[in-house]
Amino acid sequence: MRRRDFITLVGSAASWPLAARAQQQRALPVVGYLSTRSRGEDPQLVAGFLKGLGEVGYVEGRNASIEYRWGENRNDQLPRLASDLVRRHVDVVAALSSPATQAAKAATTTLPTVFQVAVDPIAAGLVTSLARPSGNLTGVTSQSVEVGPKRLELLHELMPTVTNMALLVNPTSPLVADAMTKDLRTAAQALGLQLQVLRASTEPEINAAFAALAQMRIGALVISPDPLFTNRSKQIAATAARYALPTISHIREFAAAGGVMSYGNDLADAYRLVGIYAGRILKGERPADLPVQQATKFELVINLKAAKALGISFPLTLLGRADEVIE
Repeated sequence: MRRRDFITLVGSAASWPLAARAQQQRALPVVGYLSTRSRGEDPQLVAGFLKGLGEVGYVEGRNASIEYRWGENRNDQLPRLASDLVRRHVDVVAALSSPATQAAKAATTTLPTVFQVAVDPIAAGLVTSLARPSGNLTGVTSQSVEVGPKRLELLHELMPTVTNMALLVNPTSPLVADAMTKDLRTAAQALGLQLQVLRASTEPEINAAFAALAQMRIGALVISPDPLFTNRSKQIAATAARYALPTISHIREFAAAGGVMSYGNDLADAYRLVGIYAGRILKGERPADLPVQQATKFELVINLKAAKALGISFPLTLLGRADEVIE
């Protein structure tokens, strides 16, 4: 064998494992993870999604790859990020919020998409049926908007003499903001309450909203189920305490951070369900054959320590219905 041929043969043999590994990596199914949040925020939600994938046999880096796209709490960035995932030909998109789902829906009508939303997916125009969703979308709804009036009722039960309450929404998520505003205005009217609606889409605007609430002498506040507010549970709970404003949110983390009450379901578990559906689609199932899943368990969490700091006493009837009491 000539020396040049021998060097070529050796070089090819040495490079083969690298080429094989690269081919293997390219062959891994790819999940596009589209989130409103910033990287590193709410790690329990990402963990929930990965747990769901794992339950159907997919482990990131082993037999599946994930392309993460973070909106950095700027919903106007989501259309660009969704289009990028479509261009990269991922196998399935996991759209983790109502704004992310809207962006994914606008970006593709063919790429399988699994959503997690707070709204009614039929009313929002995402699917035509919960049992047999048409098109390329299916997923999970936490029904956080639908139980919004219940949060107002809980505040009213806690503060029966307060007639002027407020709702804080994110105007850059109109799907959630508009539905919450409509439903809570109807509920407020039925309860004989005045409802003020304040809007915030940035951290400074959240602080400005609380200052405005103090000037309007608002007696209690409902927080809209929006990732912007979810990520800032500690900030909002502390600000509400500073203004001595009884406040309710949709996630337990808010009450645990010092908020007076929360009423909602486990968001991390909803992410787990999205992960399961994404894995089932990777295995060959179609979104149209996967029924939209609805949250069925809602938990009331009461923070007695936070209430006592505001000079509020919980009625025994309300305490008796609590799933968890933080003292």
